[in-house]
Order: sequence, then C-alpha cells, then structure tokens
Amino acid sequence: MQYRLLKPRYWPTWLLLGFMRLVVWCPYKMQLMVGYALGRILRLLARRRWQVTLVNLRMCFPEMTEKQRLKIAKNHFTALGTGVIEFGMCWWMSEHRLRRLTTEVRGMEHLQAARAQGHGVLLLAGHFTQLEIIGRILGMHTDMQFMYRPIANPVIEDVMRRNRERIFERAIPRNDVRSLLMGLKQGKPIWYANDQGYRGKGSIMVPFFGIPAPTNPALSRVAHSSAAPVVPFFGERLPGSRGYRLEIFPALKNFPSDDPAADAARINKFLEDNIRRAPEQYLWSHDRFKKVPRA
Repeated sequence: MQYRLLKPRYWPTWLLLGFMRLVVWCPYKMQLMVGYALGRILRLLARRRWQVTLVNLRMCFPEMTEKQRLKIAKNHFTALGTGVIEFGMCWWMSEHRLRRLTTEVRGMEHLQAARAQGHGVLLLAGHFTQLEIIGRILGMHTDMQFMYRPIANPVIEDVMRRNRERIFERAIPRNDVRSLLMGLKQGKPIWYANDQGYRGKGSIMVPFFGIPAPTNPALSRVAHSSAAPVVPFFGERLPGSRGYRLEIFPALKNFPSDDPAADAARINKFLEDNIRRAPEQYLWSHDRFKKVPRA
C-alpha cells in the first residue's frame, strides 16, 4: 500500500471501507437491510443521479406510467445501495458463505464449449448493480480475467484492484488492449462489459431501447482480431434473501459480422431482454444517453 493513501483526506474513505468490511460479518438478511438503508440515503444525496435515472427510465420505458417508472427508480436506488454492500461481500466474504447464497448456476457447458475452441473467451455482461458479486460467483466456477474501468478515488481504486487480483487471475484496465489480447491468446475467459456511454474515438450511435446511444464498437474488433467467441451471461439478485442466480448463454453465432453497428445493436438487444427481467437492477443512474447536464 502507498503511504500517501493514509493522508487525512482519505480517512472518510477508509471509514467507509471499514464499515463495509464489518457488515460482511452480519447475516445476509441484515446485510440487505443495510443496503436498503444506504440506497435511500443515496437517493436523497445523489440528486443528479436521481434525475439521470428518471430521464433514462422515461426514455426507455415510454409505455409505462409515471408511477411505474418512479417505483423502478426507487427500487433501483435500493439495488444500488445493496450493490455497495455486495462489493464488501465480494472482496471479504468466504467462498463457503457465498456458495450458500448462490441459488443456481446454469449454462457452464456453454463456457466450456467456447473454451474448447482454444481462442480464449469474451464473457459479455452488462453494468448491473450486482456486477461485482456476480463476477465473484462466476470466478468460483472458472479461472478468468476481468476488464474494469479505474476510478478516481485512489483508496477505493487500490483496494478494489488488489482484491480483484486476489479473486481473479488478472484485473485489466479498460484501455489496456494489449493485455486483453494477450489473455485471449493464452486461452483465458475475460469479462468484458460494453454498455456505458462512450464519446471517445470511434464512438458510434446505436439504438438502446430504440434510442440512439453513444456506443463503443471495440468488442467487434477484439472478437475479430482474436477469433475469441463471445459468451453472454446474466446474473440476478433474487427477491427477498434468496441469494443469486447466474445464467451463461451459448456463444453468439456469426459474431462478429462485417458491420460493427449491427453487432453493437445485437448486443444491446441481448442486454434489453435481460434488463426487462429485473429492470431495477440495471445501472440506470449512469447517464447512458448523455442527456442530463452536469450541475
């Protein structure tokens, strides 16, 4: 650990991480209760994220009533608070306890079939609030590497990276394409999420719930250059305190095509279908369409 991370300005972050670690020792029902409370606090404090959530839901679900969308928005912040607690569960909960919370894992044969091709595997996921713990559950069933977006807070970034590298074989920053291709060349499954708003070089506009959204077409290029099959998966936080379900789907056929925009639209359609299964668990508080101005 770098000593600069112990400076007084980082003490609140260390207190938060200490609290998260203490909560891991609590029974799962109590962990959920803490997550629910944290979600309500986030809804009150993160006003811009609340507005982003409302705008996203209004654009993606015009067929719903305002009351229905408001309910999803409130439940989303509950899921968001639970997701924060799940970071601690992912990093510090024993494998034995986590296996007891894993209700079902389906489709491992699809991952095994894809690995048998010998080109590595791109594990396609979306940015859901339960993203971290679903990755831990998947990592208990296969060796894998993990692509992630570094965050600004250096304390959280350091703790997150070290724990991810303890759990997974390797944590790869999202811009490190060379390490991504190297892992695929070695035959490794690599978790890859592609569904956040992207305005960088090569960005294209692709429909998401029928609305043009800035999208990164890199997945098609990586799949083409590596010959790695793309295997989608979806993880769900079950109602009540029933735990988690993980489902792995067959590798996408005829992917990539010669049209990156069509490939991206196909991926978005897969995400849309799974978002509808548990809409409150998707990361609606992220400004996917870049429609809400910053304060």
